[in-house]
Amino acid sequence: MPRLILFNKPYGVLSQFTDKECGRKTLAGYLDIPKVRPAGRLDYDSEGLLLLTDSGALQARIADPQHKMSKVYWAQVEGVPDESALAKLRNGLLLNEGLTRPAQARIMAEPADLWPRDPPIRYRASIPTAWIELALREGRNRQVRRMTAAVGHPTLRLIRAAIGPWRLDSLVPGQWREVTIDASLLGPLEKKTRLRRTGGSAPTRRIRHP
Repeated sequence: MPRLILFNKPYGVLSQFTDKECGRKTLAGYLDIPKVRPAGRLDYDSEGLLLLTDSGALQARIADPQHKMSKVYWAQVEGVPDESALAKLRNGLLLNEGLTRPAQARIMAEPADLWPRDPPIRYRASIPTAWIELALREGRNRQVRRMTAAVGHPTLRLIRAAIGPWRLDSLVPGQWREVTIDASLLGPLEKKTRLRRTGGSAPTRRIRHP
């Protein structure tokens, strides 16, 4: 069975095990698990849930937008978005590369037991902040930050709370845990992979994942 690791990526850590520029923190400082690789990515200046696996099929299932696996983000933004701004986030926004897919968006309370960020966000006494929960089914570059900026509420802090059925729960920054995988997540993808390789009907043998 493939391995699946849930990791709470701290702020200021690359979503990879090496750094070509050198000097920046990477996953190698937190995880020493053979053969696992990130399924998708999380920006250097974002925090929260990152999934890692040793299965190419599961990695594709999680990271490829065509599978429409929901990703939930908590964004602390400048100002307090009104219903008009939330509606724009929900209905889709025109970014440089095109219209975003419909999303779920709501105002939320500050997450319970939220850890302090190092360094802390910038505070301005004259500008209040609010938290938004966003659920997306696509993964454009810095999408959440670009979306909130487009409605007039730049993101100050961004935390990914969930990917599909997996959530941060009690994980603290830098901490990880391994979870059991529901085999149904792999079944459809395995069949599709077999069809691509053979160009016809799927063979009866089961693909072995590394």
